[in-house]
Amino acid sequence: MLKGHCFCGKIIYEAGHSPSFETNCLCSICRRTSGAPLVTWFTVPIEDFHFISGSPSIFKSSAHGTRTFCPDCGTPLTFSSTESPSSIDVTTCTLDDPENLPPKDLTMAKYKLSWFQLGDDLPVYLEGHEGEDT
Repeated sequence: MLKGHCFCGKIIYEAGHSPSFETNCLCSICRRTSGAPLVTWFTVPIEDFHFISGSPSIFKSSAHGTRTFCPDCGTPLTFSSTESPSSIDVTTCTLDDPENLPPKDLTMAKYKLSWFQLGDDLPVYLEGHEGEDT
């Protein structure tokens, strides 16, 4: 079981053993909600994700998406979409051991900031995982 928490430790979660879509997202919404040029995510089935301590705040970040964050320290935690109701995306760097779940690609690359330089050989998709390679 994957375990993680927010910066202050009030929100603790567990996520299932079968993560998928380990990615660095470069979209403008991820940038705005994190204050960073990208956010690293992984996906698990919704039934395999549970907050075990604390209650995150929730906000609607798009027509189809909601995000959770710690109301005390502000750490971004999850993203859920009505377009994929059976799964939830979790911020990788909130894991207790994020080293064990590195990203496998970069998504939404068409939104990359011009001054942000990619420094690895990960596959790059202009849109989502189904998008074009660049």
